[in-house]
Amino acid sequence: MSLSQVEEPVEARTGIESIWARLRVEAASAAAEEPILASFLNAAILRHDKFSGALAYRIAAKLADAQLDSMLARDVAEEALAGDPDIVQQAAADMIAIDERDPACLSLLQPFLYFKGYHALQAHRVAHWLWNEGRQTLAFHLQSRVGERFGLDIHPAARIGRGVMLDHATSVVIGETAVVGDNCSILHEVTLGGTGAAHEDRHPKIGKGVLIGAGARVLGNITVGDGARIAAGSVVLHPVPAGCTVAGVPAKIVGNCCDEPAKSMDQSLPQGSG
Repeated sequence: MSLSQVEEPVEARTGIESIWARLRVEAASAAAEEPILASFLNAAILRHDKFSGALAYRIAAKLADAQLDSMLARDVAEEALAGDPDIVQQAAADMIAIDERDPACLSLLQPFLYFKGYHALQAHRVAHWLWNEGRQTLAFHLQSRVGERFGLDIHPAARIGRGVMLDHATSVVIGETAVVGDNCSILHEVTLGGTGAAHEDRHPKIGKGVLIGAGARVLGNITVGDGARIAAGSVVLHPVPAGCTVAGVPAKIVGNCCDEPAKSMDQSLPQGSG
């Protein structure tokens, strides 16, 4: 029997019902503490029966524009969530990742309502579904709206796993053929970019549990192994082995990595690496 056959269902691992219940409790508490926001909290969370409904509403509220009003944007989001229910599970896992890794996060309300990295990633998941359905024009429209609203750029074709945190997220760029594994943490001003103008597989492949520090550039069709750490400001031009820390311009291996760097958010370099 393979690992995939004995692995728990996604729903069991994510615990989406308990996450939704917690989010509703936090919203009700916040509405009582800050009545001026009660109507907003009701519309965004409390009036919805399921997490998927609230998620579609929130994505639409953030992406609506003159070409795609909030009702149409919500229809698009709901269609994507129904077409691929795993998007909802991914969104829940992303929210928990932020709650566990970001010391500035005090509740699930913050990422769900206010964190632009979270919103941009969920909008990308909808755009990615549209891309895979052959609806490239609408996918590009959502990509453009993400750039306008949040100041980052993720190509709709890029593949991003679950439990991913885009911390701050400003100026993050993720190219068309890039892949980001599960449980990664990516800080602001990170570029996962290509080299050359040819239409080919030209962007990085980031493994699971990788931490990429602020301002790092990872360029070309190279692999960054599971559990690796890329120091802030580094320029990575060559493959990075699993479990290693790289730093510098161009980046070089400076030592092994701590356990689960993306979860610990430990960005300190090994002693003697300078």
